[in-house]
Amino acid sequence: MNTDRLSNRLETVAKYIPAGAKFADIGSDHAYLPCYMLKKQKASFAIAGEVVDGPFLSAQKQVVNEGLSDVISVRKGNGLEVINDGEVDCITIAGMGGSLIAAILDDGKDKLRSVKRLVLQPNVSAYSIRIWLMDNEWSLMTEEIIEEDDKIYEVLVAEKGEGKKPYSSSHIDAELLLGPYLSKEKNQAFQKKWSIEKANWERIIGRLETANETEETAAKRQELSWKIALVQEVLGNESN
Repeated sequence: MNTDRLSNRLETVAKYIPAGAKFADIGSDHAYLPCYMLKKQKASFAIAGEVVDGPFLSAQKQVVNEGLSDVISVRKGNGLEVINDGEVDCITIAGMGGSLIAAILDDGKDKLRSVKRLVLQPNVSAYSIRIWLMDNEWSLMTEEIIEEDDKIYEVLVAEKGEGKKPYSSSHIDAELLLGPYLSKEKNQAFQKKWSIEKANWERIIGRLETANETEETAAKRQELSWKIALVQEVLGNESN
């Protein structure tokens, strides 16, 4: 992967950044995504945000080497604190846990007033992001799930406001966990991801059965049984 050719994961993120956008890439690492977008003139300005010294310096070096310092600002800071009010209209956050992404968005709510689109790629727990979006009046516009190098990634695209309501009242629990769009499409990556998750949860329940019964183990078993039922509801015979 480099600034001319992204991984499939980041290419999927890139395609949902609106043309001509001013965007902030939080946790930008080597600033591959901002450099790619600006080199191909798919965006007009980008911020590459990093909180750790090593990736921050790598991003700085990358931007300078590409001659893009006038259109990409590399900044060190925690989450959305690298953004000034009204500076961007799109935010990308990729390669983190869903709970962390939700926490970054929540901590930086005041920086989201001018933002029209969020493109989020959690490594785990997309559920946490869907809950945050719903609680904070962001509409989930679309989702995509892909497999790359034996890893499965979800990309969530949201826009401010409650104009689009993708969840059905009768299946909202399953759709929040698995994704309202993804659970309708049920592509190969989706089926593989949730078949593996379901099998893993079943193994954990099996181990809990032999453990000493405590409130904690009982609650864990109940939670996992609930998740297994939701996955089975969506996958049905396709998981067999």
